[in-house]
Amino acid sequence: MKVSELSRRTGVRVPLIKYYLREGMLPPGRATAANQADYGEDHVRRLRLIRTLIGTRGLSAGATKEILDAITAGQEDLHQVLGIVLGVRPAKGAEPEPAPDPDENPEGLAEARSLIGAMGWDVSPGNPATRTLAEVLTALDHLGAGVDWHSLLPYARLADAMAELDLRQLDGGGDPLAQAERAVLVTVLLEPALLALRRLAQEDKSSRLFGGAPADGTDKAWPDL
Repeated sequence: MKVSELSRRTGVRVPLIKYYLREGMLPPGRATAANQADYGEDHVRRLRLIRTLIGTRGLSAGATKEILDAITAGQEDLHQVLGIVLGVRPAKGAEPEPAPDPDENPEGLAEARSLIGAMGWDVSPGNPATRTLAEVLTALDHLGAGVDWHSLLPYARLADAMAELDLRQLDGGGDPLAQAERAVLVTVLLEPALLALRRLAQEDKSSRLFGGAPADGTDKAWPDL
C-alpha cells in the first residue's frame, strides 16, 4: 500500500508517518521508485502500537523508539518486553534510571514496602507504583482516615488475582511485535475498562446495601469476600 493508504488505515497523518520513518521508529517500506515505497501490514501494526504508546500510554517519542528498538532487536523475553511497556525496565543498552533521592522519599514508603513484602511480590526497586502507593498511604494518614497498609491487603489480593488474569492473556509465542501489542492491550488499554467496571459494581452494591429495603423483606448484609 502507498503511504496515503497507510495513513488512512491507521489514522496517522502522512507528515507524522514520514517523521516516524526519519526517526527510525517505523522501518522503511519497499522502494518502488525514487520517492515512493510500498508498505505492508507490519507497518500498520507498528503504527498502531506507536499511537498507543504515545497517545494512550503517554510515552515520549524517545521512550517509544527505545521500546521499538528493543522489539526490532528480537527481544524474546516477554518479562522484559512487558517491563519496558510498563516503564519499570530499561531496554537493552539503555542507561539505567538514577536511584531515587532518599531525601525525596514520601513518608509512606516503608508502609508501601511492607505491603509489597506481605504479598511476596517481586518488583523492581524503581517501580513508580511503589512511590504512588506510598504517597496515597501518607495522604490517608494525614487525613486521619484510619487506613494503613494492612487495610489495603484485601485490595492487594484482588489486584494480584487481576494481574494473573492479565498475564494469562499474554501468549508467550509469536513475534516480539505481537507480544508488545498484547502487553499494551492488557496493561494499558484495559485500565479504563477495569475502572469503569469498579464504578458500575460500586453503584450496584450501594443500591443493594443503602438504597432502600429489599423487595423480599430480607435483611441487607455485606457479601462474603
